[in-house]
Amino acid sequence: MDQIKYLIPEDAIPDQWYNIQADLPEPMAPPLNPQTKLPVGPEDLSAIFPSALIAQEVSTERYIDIPDEVRQYYRQWRPSPVHRARQLEKALDTPAHIYYKYEGCSPVGSHKLNTAIAQAYYNREAGIKHIVTETGAGQWGTALSLAGAAMGISVKIFMVKVSFNQKPYRRGMIETYGGEVIASPSNQTESGRAILAQFPDSPGSLGIAISEAVEVAAQRDDTNYGLGSVLNHVMLHQTVIGREALLQMEMAGEYPDVIIGCSGGGSNFAGLSFPFIGANLTRGLSTRILAAEPASCPTMTRGVFAYDYGDVAGLTPMMKMHTLGHGFVPEAIHAGGLRYHGMSPIVSHLQNLGQIESRAYAQNACFSAGVQFARTEGIVPAPESNHAVRAAIDEALRCKAEGRSEVILFNLSGHGHLDMQAYLDFNAGKLVDHEYEADQVSLALESLPMGVG
Repeated sequence: MDQIKYLIPEDAIPDQWYNIQADLPEPMAPPLNPQTKLPVGPEDLSAIFPSALIAQEVSTERYIDIPDEVRQYYRQWRPSPVHRARQLEKALDTPAHIYYKYEGCSPVGSHKLNTAIAQAYYNREAGIKHIVTETGAGQWGTALSLAGAAMGISVKIFMVKVSFNQKPYRRGMIETYGGEVIASPSNQTESGRAILAQFPDSPGSLGIAISEAVEVAAQRDDTNYGLGSVLNHVMLHQTVIGREALLQMEMAGEYPDVIIGCSGGGSNFAGLSFPFIGANLTRGLSTRILAAEPASCPTMTRGVFAYDYGDVAGLTPMMKMHTLGHGFVPEAIHAGGLRYHGMSPIVSHLQNLGQIESRAYAQNACFSAGVQFARTEGIVPAPESNHAVRAAIDEALRCKAEGRSEVILFNLSGHGHLDMQAYLDFNAGKLVDHEYEADQVSLALESLPMGVG
């Protein structure tokens, strides 16, 4: 650690997270208790979250201190680098300057460790011995398993079944870090058994896995629930990405015209974009903010902005967000981390205010972009990150067509080294572009707890 001190200046890593709730032009709609339909209070969340995270969830302070111990862990992989994609620019023959913030250099290969370490720390400080969670493609489960090992907390993970089967090496990494991983839906919970009774061959979804994890966490006083995306405190922890990027772009002598992130629950997108949205709101800047999502689970581009549950069983508070309906089960695309029926309430609120825009992409177009990026820049992106790569390439080609030299910054949220089956399938022409099933979503939207609107 002493040697690292000389290699990484102390002020290179932010000592505070940025809380965009302080700068919102309009406050968010409050989460509601699923039984009473009244705004949720701290007591409603205390069964599954430590008080420090509950306080962060509702805080309107602009900056929140990063604990010294958490920041020391950050120093193992932060600051993450910003690279200019010069070879990609050359291949596209674009006048745009393309930059990417690379989160794949963390020990787990993605941005998820930024909040996993923080959540495990606050739970340990509260005396919690066990954390239960869900994971889609496995990045979050991997990160929380490592964080649990660092903080002396056991971790149990319900992994969406299709990803459990698609990604055995991700499961192996979770188990190596000490996490227990279970395919969801499972027979270990009432929520899981109910799904299996109705759909024995269910591929699972993040909404189902969340139901199972919350159910288990609520049963014991020494056990809490950890969430890798969606909630405000998770978005908060990820802003270390954007706060670093602000300084790094200043070092590069440029400022982004366009910010891009892939978006499933919202965490890596928020992590990069929120500090720049804050600059738009407080400094009168006009950077475009673009969220790229899967066409087979188009929450922001095709969903409704309404109150819904975060899980299938309706155990979580009702949140106002862009949603396809909590019963919606997305197709089994390889970007498992983006297969979620809802979007972070705070990200949804920002889109509703016109502060961000969104675009949906089919998986073949995304993998085509990922392969082009790998062949020019040398990094094989995660399937989720390919959505941001696709959007960045499209924006660069727009600049070429318009003769505009804009600055594009996107978040390369993780590498795809444990997702090579997806690339094998793409290279063999086996990937299918699933059509958006409007009828299926219409049926799911009928179950919205307070209706549409």
